[in-house]
Amino acid sequence: MNKLLEILSRNADFTTSQLAAMLGVSEDEVIRQIEEYKEKGIIKGTTTLINWDKVPDAGVMALIELKVTPKPETGFDDIAKVVMSYDNVESVYLAASSRYDLIAMVKGNTIQEIAEFVSKRLSTLDNVIGTATSFVLTHYKSGGVSFCDSEEDDEQR
Repeated sequence: MNKLLEILSRNADFTTSQLAAMLGVSEDEVIRQIEEYKEKGIIKGTTTLINWDKVPDAGVMALIELKVTPKPETGFDDIAKVVMSYDNVESVYLAASSRYDLIAMVKGNTIQEIAEFVSKRLSTLDNVIGTATSFVLTHYKSGGVSFCDSEEDDEQR
């Protein structure tokens, strides 16, 4: 893997001068490489990882598996595009599973809101033939970052 991408995937807060020093190249080279990655669609943005377990009234997350009949000309792509178009869908993945084809991470204010989203939006889509929903109870690690701050947190979990 490219060393610059590896560093950025762990921490996008580094300045270009810090990245240049870490990589032993010029700052201009780092800037050029980042711009090239953006143009090629390799870098799609930067985000901040938030430990939602510590945010009051942060809502709930659910992992929703979808069994889908693929379309002959586009496979799973069309249905994945529809699923990812909903604002409360955080991510969508094609899975290699014998039971489900797509996995969507969905954020909502309540369990009931997500249940309604699944029953009225996802399960009614053309080509969706089944769903299974699992609610996230605790985040232990996300984006390669541990959300366990201390031994006390670990004991409480």
